[in-house]
Amino acid sequence: MPFEAVVLNKTSGEGRLRAKSPVDCELQKEYTFIIQAYDCGSGPGGRNWKKSHKAVVHIQVKDVNEFSPAFKESVYKATVTEGKIYDSILQVEAIDEDCSPQYSQICNYEIVTTDVPFAIDRNGNIRNTEKLNYDNQHQYEIKVTAFDCGQKHALEDVLVRVNVKPVCKPGWQDWDKRIEYKPGSGSKPLFPSIHLETCDGPVSSIHTTIELQTNYIGKGCDRETYSEKSLQKLCGASSGAIDLLPSPSATTNWTAGLLMDNNGMIFKFDGKQGAKIPDGIVPKNLTDQFTITLWMKHGPSPGLRAEKETILCNSDKTEMNRHHYALYVHNCRLVFLLRKDFDQADTFRPAEFHWKLDQICDKEWHYYVVNVEFPVVTLYMDGTTYEPYLVTNDWPIHPSHIAMQLTVGACWQGGEVTKPRFAQYFHGSLASLTIRPGKIESQKVISCLQACKEGLDINSLESLGQGIKYHFNPSQSVLVVEGDDIENINQALRKVSYINSRQFPTAGVRRLKVSSKVQCFGEDVCISIPDIDAYVMVFQANEPKITISGTDHFARPAAQFESERGVTLLPDIRIVSTVTKMEHPVDEHDRANKPAVLEEMLHNLDFCDVLVIGTELDPEQECLELDRAELQGKHLDATNSTAGYSVYGVDSMNNYEQALRQIRYRNWDTSATFDRKFRVKCSELNGRYTSNEFNLEVNILHSSNSNLMDHINHMIVQPQFLQSVHHPEGSTSAVHNSVVPSVATIVIIICVSILIFIITLGVYRIRTAHQHSSSDNEGSKENEMDWDDSALTITVNPMEKYEKPHQREEESDEEDIEDEEEDTSSAESDESEEEEEDEEEEEEVIVQKRDKQKVTRQEQLEWDDSTLPY
Repeated sequence: MPFEAVVLNKTSGEGRLRAKSPVDCELQKEYTFIIQAYDCGSGPGGRNWKKSHKAVVHIQVKDVNEFSPAFKESVYKATVTEGKIYDSILQVEAIDEDCSPQYSQICNYEIVTTDVPFAIDRNGNIRNTEKLNYDNQHQYEIKVTAFDCGQKHALEDVLVRVNVKPVCKPGWQDWDKRIEYKPGSGSKPLFPSIHLETCDGPVSSIHTTIELQTNYIGKGCDRETYSEKSLQKLCGASSGAIDLLPSPSATTNWTAGLLMDNNGMIFKFDGKQGAKIPDGIVPKNLTDQFTITLWMKHGPSPGLRAEKETILCNSDKTEMNRHHYALYVHNCRLVFLLRKDFDQADTFRPAEFHWKLDQICDKEWHYYVVNVEFPVVTLYMDGTTYEPYLVTNDWPIHPSHIAMQLTVGACWQGGEVTKPRFAQYFHGSLASLTIRPGKIESQKVISCLQACKEGLDINSLESLGQGIKYHFNPSQSVLVVEGDDIENINQALRKVSYINSRQFPTAGVRRLKVSSKVQCFGEDVCISIPDIDAYVMVFQANEPKITISGTDHFARPAAQFESERGVTLLPDIRIVSTVTKMEHPVDEHDRANKPAVLEEMLHNLDFCDVLVIGTELDPEQECLELDRAELQGKHLDATNSTAGYSVYGVDSMNNYEQALRQIRYRNWDTSATFDRKFRVKCSELNGRYTSNEFNLEVNILHSSNSNLMDHINHMIVQPQFLQSVHHPEGSTSAVHNSVVPSVATIVIIICVSILIFIITLGVYRIRTAHQHSSSDNEGSKENEMDWDDSALTITVNPMEKYEKPHQREEESDEEDIEDEEEDTSSAESDESEEEEEDEEEEEEVIVQKRDKQKVTRQEQLEWDDSTLPY
């Protein structure tokens, strides 16, 4: 008991009740006890005291506001859905340890954080004052304080976190809109983390379709961009196909006026253009077996009763307007017309074959093959067989002398009009239009020709969950997945990938669309799953650099060129392709210092041309040859012309090297030919990547240089024409055909020029000496005496008076001869044996000139020199 009673005045009996120690309301709010008074008693010992009656004392402890409010939780959390107004998101609660109601009760709460869309009432309930938006703010953090009724606030504010979640929208979650694909990386997963959110809907089954949309790329997807001939060779198609829409060239110029795409393989017809196929390209009368193939992109025809749109038409060139065979589109129906000649069959027989397909007017690329095995005509579209829904019969055409005109993109109307013209124009795009007389294509070849090099794939089919069904379309651009378990569907879609098997794929965007349908248990209205719109970004492949190398200059004797096998032009040709790659740096600082690395790569080529530089080959005397046996077992073919040799077909660089090394040059009349130059150039992807231009020079060595010798001798015999020295064509040609061409040829020409100069100088000296001698003997008469001065050792001479002048003349001649011999010997160091023969001829000419100098003496002398010693 913390109280005690003390007597203040014994006489008056006044006393006081006081606390012995501090009291605490929080420990005990009130006390109740009994108090009783005693007198002092009687007698010396205070015995016999008396006590009063008992009194009950009730004490209440008055409270002091000594405590502040405190919250029960350190952090309050709540989650709300966006777009809603809540009456109460959560309630905060604070307590006060004071004992009295005045100080222990919480009378008010307050949000300390400003500018937040929340409010709180006196009971601690927090609500939002406006609709929250997940996109604007995912989470709010606010501070709240509390006040007791004594207006004492909490010492520490409490933190309240309100998380905003988006409205539950059923759909696919955790997928990327952009998927990057690097060429050569194989299979790339499209949605590695995707999952379906159903918002707790009662889903019973899911049907999902993934579509790769590539209709705007090339001919509907990333197909090989080789020429049609190369593709048919690659797929093993029958030979003899005639390309009716080739890329424009000197020999195929009928497509030059048509609208084309950048690579010259797709032709666009706007209803105003048509092309005439020259006579002789396609046989006049087709047999009962032939094939027409084409790529076509066509939209709906305008009007209810649209005009025929001609793809291919063979009609009368003049006078009449009969159609012998044609392929056209009419009201989204594909129609093939074939009317046999009267002399082939005089019966009422099938003439028009009709197919009604939605794809004809869907503005998408499709591959069509019309196999004619009369009277049966079969259509293949994208590899699927379609029989005609309607076949109409007609009488055959009566024979006539009228020529026929084959056209593409329109039909030629030769009769029934004032002036022949095109009619029934086509609206759309065409590519790879071919006709193959006499043969039809197999299903395997057709599938290969229309095959797409990119598509969808599923990794690890065996790991798909139970109850999962899937289905691909033929081109693998559409994948359908079905199942009744959401998690198994999620796993299946995570395995869907994109793959492109082309070594050099077309760079750009491939759009993806994922659509889903959901069925629910016993629900008339089920949840709706929004479509996914994503895309695959295919990067540009590293561009290859194709390099051709080998011996670029050689010479051979003419006999080898005239032989039956000729001369091999490219015995050591080498074709190498490299790409430039950057080494991966360790960090960004080293990126600029890392050098580019050339890496050799292997890929196919589609043609190599060996072209003649300069004048084209003369087929009367020269040609390029290649044994067809060298192409067997390869996807190669070749064509030959006076402009050169072309090897084409999709095959490896090694096979192209082997074929080019067997090309030979023959010239069976080399007399007028001294050299030939050729240029080699190769291509990949129909000219998308081209090699360097490798130039080759071939010299033909002739066995005789008689033209040069005759020219020199002619100048020596007739010195009067030596004032103007020049090189005739024969001399230049002979020098050009020396054993060592190029630099050596120049050296030889210089040496010959020096030789001619020396000869000219020698002759000039001889003439000078001759004139001097004639002036000394001007007064002498002609003498019949002839003497041979070829021997220069005469020791007896009875004519002393004439001996000295004659001796001086002989000595002068000998000095000239010695000087000339020294000059000639210096020229011999640079010349061959034939130049030594020239020197001998020189000396003979000099001696002849001296013989003509028959000295006339003043007196007639007769002497016998037969006895003179030599």
